Amino acid sequence: MRVDIEEVSVEIAGARLVHEVTLRAGSGRVLGLVGPNGSGKSTLLRCVYRALRPASGAVRLDGDDLHTLSAREGARRVGALPQESSAEFDFTVAEVVAMGRLPHRGGFASGGDEELCAAALARVGAAHLAQRGFLQLSGGEKQRVLIARALAQQPRVLVLDEPTNHLDIAHQLEVLALVRDSGLTVLTALHDLNLAAAHCDELHVIAQGRIVASGTPGEVLRPELLAEVFGVRAHPVRHPETGAVQLLFDRLTDPVHP
Repeated sequence: MRVDIEEVSVEIAGARLVHEVTLRAGSGRVLGLVGPNGSGKSTLLRCVYRALRPASGAVRLDGDDLHTLSAREGARRVGALPQESSAEFDFTVAEVVAMGRLPHRGGFASGGDEELCAAALARVGAAHLAQRGFLQLSGGEKQRVLIARALAQQPRVLVLDEPTNHLDIAHQLEVLALVRDSGLTVLTALHDLNLAAAHCDELHVIAQGRIVASGTPGEVLRPELLAEVFGVRAHPVRHPETGAVQLLFDRLTDPVHP
């Protein structure tokens, strides 16, 4: 499913946080948003999973305006892992993952739902947690369970806001490889530029609510741009096995006061 973000602006409490952003995620592609803290990445993604309505512009799924769809239909098409997720009640992990099936149910859960949820937990390496209380889990375990819930939803578009939060390096790599191999259209915000370079087809750099660069990781992750946007000196190298762009970083030294 193709996602088109067309001249989207977002205002909250009278402040404009996103300014006329236009970008396209082709069907089955992994699109990454990168930028410093407060740049507007999460705000823009919240429009794609309907937590926010744009002040102007539109988000379209294969041409359909997302915000004209019913809540159920929107949830069938778009699954999300927000940056901050909370649960007030100590549901079991199996119950949390089963919530991903709600958009597809006409009534009670079916045996097929249980199989889908079990398969989703297995895909993120969390099958052994099924009967544990969600609130008893570590941050990394919770993150994997919430990704399983999004997969159990069987959306056609997956929106992930910092999906590697709280995960150790092995699970970071496993989750991003799983997402990349899912065949879904994926929009994700990532702080780690090396993970973004390795797992995204395209990157969009956002600063102060505006897209300032777009393209493949090799085209976007240029030292001069990273110095301007992130305030660091970057040294691009190639991964010895995959050939993907990877970055080594130094502080950006003031030439007047080294």
